[in-house]
Parts: sequence; structure tokens; C-alpha cells
Amino acid sequence: MSTFALPTALATSVRRDVPAVEVKNLRKEFRRRDRSAGRFARRRRMPALRDVTFSIARGECVAILGQNGSGKSTLVRLLSTLLIDDGGEARIFGHDAFHDTKIIRQLVNRVSVEASFFKKMSAHENLSYAARFYGMPPSVTRTAIPEILERVGFPADRRGESMENLSRGMQQKVALARALLTSPVLLLLDEPTTGLDPRSKLEVQQFVREVRATHDATILLCTHDMAEAEALADRVGLLDRGELLFLEPVEDVKRRYGVQTLEEAFFAATGRAFEEENAEDDEYRGVFA
Repeated sequence: MSTFALPTALATSVRRDVPAVEVKNLRKEFRRRDRSAGRFARRRRMPALRDVTFSIARGECVAILGQNGSGKSTLVRLLSTLLIDDGGEARIFGHDAFHDTKIIRQLVNRVSVEASFFKKMSAHENLSYAARFYGMPPSVTRTAIPEILERVGFPADRRGESMENLSRGMQQKVALARALLTSPVLLLLDEPTTGLDPRSKLEVQQFVREVRATHDATILLCTHDMAEAEALADRVGLLDRGELLFLEPVEDVKRRYGVQTLEEAFFAATGRAFEEENAEDDEYRGVFA
């Protein structure tokens, strides 16, 4: 894998005397109309995150598990400056995530299940645009872009095709390539392997391991795939209806609840099976997922 050094101005923003991520009492609410009350019903405030607190050490990989509507994507959007908080603090390498937004956007790369692109441009053109934003010279991207696309399993004969003609799975591969291309200091992965076939999923997981090892990257992985979380993360947390119930190494979680699997731990912590989604979960889904 080729490597790329961060620009000097950006490298000096990455402090080594503080955690990569510090979140304290983070809160976020959304307003939502009560569907059962009719068209003109008043909107009510619903919490997406409730006083979430945790930290991630530099170079660590942390996985946050949660069902649809648990608040995972809300957390990622807050840390990547895409949402405004409703209270609490978040710092990335010592920088305020809600005020030092210009610095944060250069330190962080986000891969989301609903990745956005310039739809009329090709995969190669989208990656070239992202590379220029991060100050990567053409001499680097000329070889780095084909290499990254190959590593995530993107077919060479479709690299010049417009994004709007690609399947969701192929677009997700481009999203991963775009994030990994710029050697991110903090990588926020929100359901990164959704829509990928089993082989591509394993390739992406291996690529994430390599990026962490070769680029000193810190990774926050939000997923509902327990096997993926256990395979990639140093610690695993559980978000349930906006509350972070625990964040510990997998074996510690199992010992805490006296169980053999993460799925059993979820049941012990919440009182319901991981796949179970009742009416209350439906109320959250689509707003906080």
C-alpha cells in the first residue's frame, strides 16, 4: 500500500498528548410530528443521543453497535461537523468538533451507508477531486487512485463510468476508496460494508486493518454487524435508543453479563433480541438511524 504524508499544516494539528476522540455528555434532539395526531399536529422533541460520554485513544479501533434508530449515524454526523449539537462536548485531537470545523474536516474522513458524490463524474474523477482538496499532488494520485480502487475490489473497466450508473455496492466501494485515499487520521465508518458482497466485505475489513497499521489511523466503526465489530475493534460499545450502555473489550463485555456472545450481551443489556424492533424503535428509525 502506498503511503502519503499529511501536509505540514495539517500534521501539526494532530496532537499526540490528548486522546484522538473525547466525547462528554453529548446530546442531540430532533423534532418530529406525531403521525397518529394528524397532519397539523405539533412537533415534539425526541432525543437521538442522551449524554453520551467516551474517549478513543490514538491508533485505537472502537466499534459502536446498535440497531436502526439507536443514534449511531447521528454520532458520526456530529463528529464530522454535519450536525449541530444540543449540548455536551466533543474534541478531536484536542480540537473542538463544533467550533474548529475547518481543522476537523481535514482530520476526519467519513464513510456512510448513504455516501454522496458528484453523480455525473466517474469514480476516478471523484477521487481526484477529493485528493486535490487534501493537497495530494498529481504525482501521488496518478498511482494511488488505481491502487486504492483495486484494493477495494472496484473493477478497472468501470472506473471511467459516471457514479449515477453504478450500483449501491459499487458506490460504497468508491466511498471507502475516497476516505482511505487521503490517509485519514480519524476514520469514521458508518455501516461501511453495507451493500457489499461477502468477498468484498472481507476485503474491505482487511483493508481497514492495513490502513490502521500503516497510517496510524484511529477508527470509529458504527455497525449492526456484531461479527464485524468483534473482528476489527479493540473495544465494543452499545448504543440503545441514544444511550451508550457500555464500551469495553469484547471479553470484558461477555464477562460482565456472563454470556458467550455479543448478541447475548445485547439481550442482557436491553431485555430484547438484537433483531427485535418494536413500535418504539420504529418511532426512532428514519430520524436517528
